[in-house]
Amino acid sequence: MAIYKHEGDLPKPGMFKGSVAVDTETMGLDLNRDPLCVVQLSAGDGDAHVVRMDRPTYDCPNLKAVMADDSVIKIFHFARFDVAMMKKWLGVETTPIFCTKIASRLVRTYTDRHGLKEISRELLSVDMSKAQQSSDWGAPTLSEAQLEYAASDVLHLHALREKLITMLEREGRMELAQSCFDFLPRRADLDLAGWNDIDIFAHS
Repeated sequence: MAIYKHEGDLPKPGMFKGSVAVDTETMGLDLNRDPLCVVQLSAGDGDAHVVRMDRPTYDCPNLKAVMADDSVIKIFHFARFDVAMMKKWLGVETTPIFCTKIASRLVRTYTDRHGLKEISRELLSVDMSKAQQSSDWGAPTLSEAQLEYAASDVLHLHALREKLITMLEREGRMELAQSCFDFLPRRADLDLAGWNDIDIFAHS
């Protein structure tokens, strides 16, 4: 495994073809308070690219181009949050999307444990460490432990996607999953507009 560190942006556009695993690190989980600090990506080849954002400019045309490229599927775990962060801080709508958490909820109905750690352990026999999940991602220099954590969150998403697609197709829920993925940019818009804790489809 190689971890490539980039300051401010990816080195060139068109780095990823077909699909790319993506995750974000922020200063917290409040969309309207906490800034986007790090974006990590992997082509599914065992390597990870970790981009530390140039705040407050967020001048990253190459990264934005990848996120907006309709020919590249972006694989997330809990895409709802990451897509909203991309929209707020990078001003880009991320499409198309595959979300492993949504896929897991649709097919792993025998459990209520849909975190990346739990899914990876069951489907891939990979035991992930979450020790650096709550750390200072806005620091001017990221530690080796932070870099390794950031990389681990994207290295296995391609393999998880393949496993989950097989399960979705087996259970006849692939079309339903795709409809959910397609709606995610609008779900992100609702979150950013203040409806993050309100179910507008609820009766009351």
